Amino acid sequence: MEHVKNKKIKQIIDVLSQFLQGKEEAIKLSLIAFFSKGHLLIEDLPGLGKTTLSIGLAKVFGLDFGRIQCTSDLLPTDITGLSIYNKAIGKFEFHPGPIFNNVVLVDEINRATPKTQSALLEAMGEKQVTIEGQTYKLPKPFFIIATQNPVEQFGTFPLPESQMDRFLMKISIGYPSRNAEKEILQGGSKREALYKLSPILDKHQVLFIQEEIEKVYISDKVLDYILDIAQFTRKEKFFSAGLSIRGTLAIVKTAKTNAYFNDRDYVIPKDIQDLAMYTIPHRIILKEEYENLEPEEVIKSLLESIPIPA
Repeated sequence: MEHVKNKKIKQIIDVLSQFLQGKEEAIKLSLIAFFSKGHLLIEDLPGLGKTTLSIGLAKVFGLDFGRIQCTSDLLPTDITGLSIYNKAIGKFEFHPGPIFNNVVLVDEINRATPKTQSALLEAMGEKQVTIEGQTYKLPKPFFIIATQNPVEQFGTFPLPESQMDRFLMKISIGYPSRNAEKEILQGGSKREALYKLSPILDKHQVLFIQEEIEKVYISDKVLDYILDIAQFTRKEKFFSAGLSIRGTLAIVKTAKTNAYFNDRDYVIPKDIQDLAMYTIPHRIILKEEYENLEPEEVIKSLLESIPIPA
């Protein structure tokens, strides 16, 4: 376990950093979401490396990769698949859609209509899809990376709260530094090299690590700290909707993974604080009179006001 943590995780970050210069933090956060058995939402402008990150993650784990390019005319069956009548055998045959991959990039999710967005809900929550009354299990591991354009862009459909809550974390990659961008310009496209990446961990090792992370210990004191945070978002004047139970579970899952990445088999409050900006803001709704405030700033103030358990 020590060997896997210290060497393999670091190796994955180092390898992917060759394709996403200066974005080690975004890579690490993506790995935390992946090993926590959750899904990741990346909100950013086009062309900042979201596709590169998705393909890279699939390659370093030797997993199947699927991509869904969202447009306003995308249908739910374009995601899940559909049954087609086969004359030769005289019956319908199911043809799986791109959702039946281990790592699925849902590009520009908020360009799809609400009906099509909802086709992802069962897949994300239950790791299965139901088509024409038949339920199909999705592969393990199963990880969705959805990208979202800023909502003010033309032709977007904001994700409803129920869908936002299903994303374990929401992050932004952001523009590279000047020096990193210069390196990119000098080196040119590395997409071909990305597709040739050799796996660093295989599927069985990934599933093993995910199971190990679930065993990480979290004390009653730390659980009470999480509940204090949740109660604050549910009762304070700023919020019209606070953290759901799914939200508190997300905090627990990511805190365990953060502890594991830091060579601990127990969670400390810092594991929660380190990831709070990525696990909480997209789940809360500010009241209309406070909409001019940044959710991240409200959460930051929240954390500063809640006593940290000894």
